[in-house]
Amino acid sequence: MNDVMTTGVPPLPDSPVVRRALALVRGTESSATANHSVRSALFARLRADHQGAEPGRDYDPELLFLACVLHDIGLTRAGDRHQRFEVDGADTAAEFLTAQGLPTADVDAVWEAVALHTTPGVAERRGTLCALVHQGTGMDFGWDTDCVDDATGAAIHAAYPRLSMATTLTDEIVAQARHHPEKAPLFSVAAELLRERSVPPHRTRMETMADAARWGN
Repeated sequence: MNDVMTTGVPPLPDSPVVRRALALVRGTESSATANHSVRSALFARLRADHQGAEPGRDYDPELLFLACVLHDIGLTRAGDRHQRFEVDGADTAAEFLTAQGLPTADVDAVWEAVALHTTPGVAERRGTLCALVHQGTGMDFGWDTDCVDDATGAAIHAAYPRLSMATTLTDEIVAQARHHPEKAPLFSVAAELLRERSVPPHRTRMETMADAARWGN
């Protein structure tokens, strides 16, 4: 197990489906959310290296990237349907990847990882891909980042700036929940963010935790 990652921005996978997924995210998500999606993929790969997970044996690096980069696609106009945003995002990602010709098993794996990315205690029990997507997105909020050295973190953020990510995500989730109340079932992330944003001081714990964490908002 490595204690510190190699300094610099890890390379992104390069394949037609990866390029199309990046184009989809850049073309439909806000800049803050798109950058968060890519950073989550980079952090997930660093976490995999730190844990000694071997690409091709323990996980598929292309599927890891796709699941991370598409994990918030439910916050786009095309992904805004009538389920909680994680499930809408999983459905939208699955439709996109199916159209790209990915095998059903790979599409299902990405669906599960996207659907569970905000579900601690479950994602970690559903295999390496789900665990890494959950961990990568959490690392982008500044949690459990000890395996990333300062220079690597700075390089990643220089390439993909934060742009008040936690506030942007909150705004997007809350806006959907207000428009479609069924997207915020009791005890869901959306329901909690909507509740917190609706009462003074109107700043959510997700935002204040990001403010206080390693990378900031």
